Amino acid sequence: MTARTTGSLRVNGATLHYEVRGEGPLLLLIPGGTGGAASFDDIADDLASAYTVATYDPRGMSRSTLDDPEAEQRVAEHADDAFRMLELLSPGEPARVFGASSGAIVAVHLLTARPERVARVVAHEPPLVEVLPDAAEHRALIARVKETFRTQGLMPAMTVFAEGLKKDGDAPEPKAEIKLPPQAAARAEQTMANLPYFVGRIVPGFMSYAPDLRRLEALSDRLVLACGEDSRGELPYRPAAFLAERLGTELRHFPGGHTGLTTHPAEFGEHLRKALRV
Repeated sequence: MTARTTGSLRVNGATLHYEVRGEGPLLLLIPGGTGGAASFDDIADDLASAYTVATYDPRGMSRSTLDDPEAEQRVAEHADDAFRMLELLSPGEPARVFGASSGAIVAVHLLTARPERVARVVAHEPPLVEVLPDAAEHRALIARVKETFRTQGLMPAMTVFAEGLKKDGDAPEPKAEIKLPPQAAARAEQTMANLPYFVGRIVPGFMSYAPDLRRLEALSDRLVLACGEDSRGELPYRPAAFLAERLGTELRHFPGGHTGLTTHPAEFGEHLRKALRV
């Protein structure tokens, strides 16, 4: 196992926990969903043979605390947190950035806001639903999730959210049971602890975000859009596919589905290595 150092970074309205391992050019990994720095434990050591790998808990998640726990969460502020990480760990040197799910939204905004600090971004299934032709339907979904969370609680809201992410018109298909790696299974407790914050703050704040498409077109040579092989037709797949076509770039496919990082870590890490090459 590669040795790692930990630290804390004070940013506007929060204190971020981060971890660093390896040496070489900086690779910043931005987690999505309820994940924190630990969600990359299954791939970070391998990547650290070629990069200085930095991971962190996004503000409000796990060990990164908010000054105001009730504060609304905005993509631009989370992207500024990522920028502050780059300034701390790779001052003056453009870095590679990977983001998964909501973390991919952060990475996309970071690219458009601070392109001078980013050499390459790999965005895995960013749920940028505002770019889709049927964006109004997804706004209605988020409104239903928020109202269900307010009136009925966490798990009913998660049920509404999960239904909205399924393949269009599909009944749930039975899936083969996937045995999670031991580290991933051990993270389940922390994942559940982060869930109320994710549903109540991250989902509404991030899925209402609309990227600057003109800026993305100008920077498309630095952006790699990726999806899971098993995600075809599901909502998180569609924005990346739409953007790849809009930007005229290749849509890359990684092993597994939306959570392929967790279910297929070795194969996922190998695909990420290839996508990061500038």
